[in-house]
Amino acid sequence: MKLLMFTKMLKKIGNLTLDEAGDCIAEMGFDGADLVVRPDGHVLPEGIKGRLPEAIRTLESKGLVVPMITTNITNASEGHAEEIFQAASKCGVEFVKLGYWEYEGFGGFRSQIERARKDLKGIERLSKTYGVTAAIHTHSGPVLSADPAVVLMLLEDYDPERICAYVDPGHILAESGPTGWEMGIDILSQYIRLMSVKNFWYFRVVDEATGEKKWERRMLPLSEEIVPWPKVFKHLKTIGFDGDISVHSEYERLSLQELIRQTKEDLEYVKKILKTSTP
Repeated sequence: MKLLMFTKMLKKIGNLTLDEAGDCIAEMGFDGADLVVRPDGHVLPEGIKGRLPEAIRTLESKGLVVPMITTNITNASEGHAEEIFQAASKCGVEFVKLGYWEYEGFGGFRSQIERARKDLKGIERLSKTYGVTAAIHTHSGPVLSADPAVVLMLLEDYDPERICAYVDPGHILAESGPTGWEMGIDILSQYIRLMSVKNFWYFRVVDEATGEKKWERRMLPLSEEIVPWPKVFKHLKTIGFDGDISVHSEYERLSLQELIRQTKEDLEYVKKILKTSTP
């Protein structure tokens, strides 16, 4: 079980180079990185065959491992999907986190699920060919993977070593309520190979430009326990989970230095929970 930092925010908030981001991640005490391979990431999909090995060498030089990468892939024949799987395989990356199938609106949900399952057939082929596991992330909002039960529908009949569930209890709770995360882990237990951690809730705020009230999502420290993390990790141990954990640290309202400080606190919190949680 390795603790990874999602590299997105170090680029978005601090505009750090990968070399600089790697130094921060290592200094905070992480085992490795969840490396973003998207147009907004440190590694672009274009030219991935040369860029990914170089990026991983940079992170490894800091003593970090890169067992997973985060991508936008939802179809094996679009974009640079096959090149990404091939490059990941050559670099020893174990997991490729997929992108999201957006919900297209009322009335076509079942047919959309079937189309996504067909997309997964092609992704399964890439996974088998290159020996890298594809991962579906549970994410709140208008995407197919918002509901763990739908994720199960997508994953049924697939080998979890080829396509797995990447559970995010924070997003599940936001979508399904206080008990949703527990039911989500329960129903997806045989498919779970990865987990991400974040803590957020919705607050009523006033738009400064218009004066209108709106709901705004704000990230909170993990120790605030909007998600009851001790119970989450207890359940994960019960089902035998020993996969990697990505700390997302998506504190968009913080400065770089504040982000680093809070991320380090979150990491220490997770380490403490891992030591104390027992099934």
